[in-house]
Amino acid sequence: MALVGVDLTIGKIVSILENEASLLGGVYDELDELKRELKSMRSCLEDADRKRDLTPGEKSWVEDVRDMCNPVEDIIEEFIYHMNKPQKGGKFRKHLYRAIKFPENLLEMHRVASRLQDINKKLKSIPERRQRYLVNPVQVTIFNENQRRVQNDSEALLFANDDHLVGIEDDERLLLKLLTDEYPGRSVISVLGMGGSGKSTLVAKVYKNQIFKQHFECYAWIIVSQNYVIEDILRRLIEEFYGSKNEKVPADLSSMRYKELLRVLVDYLAPKRYVVVLDDVWDRNLWTDINVSLQDYGRRSRVILTTRKEEIALSSFGVKSCVHHIQPLKPSDAWDLFCMKAFSSNSCPEELHDTAAELVRKCGGLPLALLALGDVMYSKKTSSEWISFSCGLNRELRNNPGLEVVKSVLFLSFSDLPYQLKRCFLYCCLFPEYYQMRRGKLVRLWIAEGFIEHDKAKEPRMIAIEYFWELVHRSMLQAVTRSHTGRPMTCQMHDLVRELAISTSEAEKFSVVYNGEGSGEGVSIAPRLSIQTTSKEIKSITGLAKVRSLFVFSANLIPPSSAITLPTGLRLIRVLDLENVPIEKLSDEVGHLFNLSYLDLKGSKLKELPKSIGRLRNLQTLDIRATKIDVVPEGIGKLQKLQNLLAYRDNPNVDDFYFISGTKFPLSICKLKSLNLFDCVTAEPNILKQLRNMTQLMSFGITNVRKDDGKDLCIALQSMRLLRNLFVMVTDEEEYLEIHSPTFAPTGLKNLVLVGKLEIVPHWFGSLQNLTSLYLHCSKLIEDLVPHIQALANLGELALINAYAGSKLCFSIGFNKLVRVYFRSLSQLQEIIIEKGVMPGLQRIYVGNCTELKMLPRGIEYLTSLEKLDLVSPVSTELLESIRDEDSVDRPKIRRIPEINHFFESASGISQESLSGLDFKDVRNSSACLMFVSN
Repeated sequence: MALVGVDLTIGKIVSILENEASLLGGVYDELDELKRELKSMRSCLEDADRKRDLTPGEKSWVEDVRDMCNPVEDIIEEFIYHMNKPQKGGKFRKHLYRAIKFPENLLEMHRVASRLQDINKKLKSIPERRQRYLVNPVQVTIFNENQRRVQNDSEALLFANDDHLVGIEDDERLLLKLLTDEYPGRSVISVLGMGGSGKSTLVAKVYKNQIFKQHFECYAWIIVSQNYVIEDILRRLIEEFYGSKNEKVPADLSSMRYKELLRVLVDYLAPKRYVVVLDDVWDRNLWTDINVSLQDYGRRSRVILTTRKEEIALSSFGVKSCVHHIQPLKPSDAWDLFCMKAFSSNSCPEELHDTAAELVRKCGGLPLALLALGDVMYSKKTSSEWISFSCGLNRELRNNPGLEVVKSVLFLSFSDLPYQLKRCFLYCCLFPEYYQMRRGKLVRLWIAEGFIEHDKAKEPRMIAIEYFWELVHRSMLQAVTRSHTGRPMTCQMHDLVRELAISTSEAEKFSVVYNGEGSGEGVSIAPRLSIQTTSKEIKSITGLAKVRSLFVFSANLIPPSSAITLPTGLRLIRVLDLENVPIEKLSDEVGHLFNLSYLDLKGSKLKELPKSIGRLRNLQTLDIRATKIDVVPEGIGKLQKLQNLLAYRDNPNVDDFYFISGTKFPLSICKLKSLNLFDCVTAEPNILKQLRNMTQLMSFGITNVRKDDGKDLCIALQSMRLLRNLFVMVTDEEEYLEIHSPTFAPTGLKNLVLVGKLEIVPHWFGSLQNLTSLYLHCSKLIEDLVPHIQALANLGELALINAYAGSKLCFSIGFNKLVRVYFRSLSQLQEIIIEKGVMPGLQRIYVGNCTELKMLPRGIEYLTSLEKLDLVSPVSTELLESIRDEDSVDRPKIRRIPEINHFFESASGISQESLSGLDFKDVRNSSACLMFVSN
């Protein structure tokens, strides 16, 4: 983790040397020398970062390097801040001010140069000290205790009593069915899940099943280490296969080379039906290494692998394969498992019930955690002991020997991360429990923090998105929502994973989470601080001098009626996140935050931005969504580094025409050449003509468009060659959207949202071959839209809300990649026809407020990939009755669909009737069934 701090400091120095050379004067040489010294150290730190354990001496050296890097960034930023102090007045006054301040600036340069020289000397002494106290550090071999523990526990499962297993019966039946099916060739079954989710336990249960033993002629169970040697794997396979048939292992096995080992395995397995379990696979190259030894003899042989990494489970094995994703235990099963260990029964004493329920909740359905916590709590009898343990769970995870197994299993996944992903992962613990982190927000934050490596071939945003996907694929983050392509869009941290991340972050001085404990004095010794629960005001919290990133999640910190007053120690802050903090005014002092690159005010009660906003010369992201800000001040045009500007306000009622409102911007906004994301501006004649200069935009939204604006809008959009996401909304639902210019063809678009009446289907719809999502609202088309879009090769999501005034929609060809389709408020629609072979990959159909639709879409029985059908009232009684009962006329057409829901208004709010399992449950206050746009 020390590598994180060094790499960020090197990046900061390089940036300063490149961009602020005119200010550096006499400190340039010191900075350049410091950069070279840190770069030479980086290779040693990379070796340390890859090691699973360090000796005490190595740990001390790593801490020395980290502690020396922290003040370097402070010195650099303070110096730049001093040299860029804002001066009021005209040019003459500013020149006069600089002349007067010249001696002071020379003194400051000398002071900074001396401090940097001192740091350089200390840095150079660190390697000398390391050499003096560490004897042959390269030859020191440290056994990975965590990995050994995990491997031993996995092998012990083959001999353990299964009495404690709950909630895996269905998984066991499914896995056994996959193993013993009639497919004649070899196949691979991947069992995927986070550490401690019960992957190995499930496979071991099946492995010991007598049906399993009788089906295969020989079998092998291999634990795959993170740093496996293929020859050792092959030897273990031979030992296991021979042992499963009580045959004598070849005497010279230990001396065999790779080619000889392959020959033994291939010859032995040739006439047999075999099964191999490859447990805890970390490297996707394993299959390439082992495939030739496990050949396909057409005898229904099977390979099972368990892994925490989605990329491995979804690999192309070159044979038939499938993935079984382990789900968390259901709440009732989790409760039973915990109580079985904590109380030796399913009964929990009443006085301990609430605390026990909280501990079970924190385990998040993770069997390993439930068993370990249950064991620890078995010896605790009093309510006070239970409460104390629950409140100090973070501390217990660090220090309690009984929870070491949980820590070991979860920490292995963290240790396996490249250092670039480690810092991005640890950053996620700054958000509260169960907080759903949006991909876009994390990407913008990681870039603002300098976490993204420079790559000439890729823009930082794409690298950051890949980091996000990688953390989900490695089961470090849990996907909550996914796009129609299956890409994770929002995620959250498992509660115990978050607790360990917080502990690691604090130990590494990476970040601190403050929950209101203590006086708040000296709360942070790390550059990142998240304040989540406290009764104090932010200005009363001290010890913030080192903070460069501040997140506030407590509404009590700032009285709504007052302006936010930032402590003076935050003058060099880089990230300020005040999302949903109910402030009504932002004081003008925000303009002094010279270093600020990320400012999030989303969901606050702000009515205006201070005029000083124009001084934030390093600002990259400004988020004022869902505020009361109607007009942005002129100074916004001075923010030349601004890349992301989010300014729309949304209405949760999707049926309301005005579900999105824009914000008024000055003409100067069109001068910002770094702006990539601009969402969204209120259209005005002058600004429409200037928008054509914003050729660099990749995502753009505009509201309040009139029919007469069509020509200017098309010209502006035509100039945005990089545009990928477009949102256009007219003034009201009676206004026409005129975007039919013959020269307009935004062929690069991937996501398109049009809100307003369309006289005809735009001619250029058929050219949108890159389009993946099309959303039409209040289009009120008379013309059938379907023939114009059926050939769009990549269309995955289609939403029609009050978009079509006809009575029939017929999907006769195409739509090969369509995954989700939404029909809402189509008041005249009476029939939907889906021909056989169309929409082969469709997974979800949503029908809402289509009262004239009396029957299911004709051809729904052909949609073999359909997983979910949602019907949202008002829906016709005839439609519901046609599928509600088992003997209903259309019931056979939908019997294969796993999930069918009917949502409707009831006395308790929004309720849900499940038409797949015929059960009923209340989902009051739920908007997920209605707000499909956010998916």
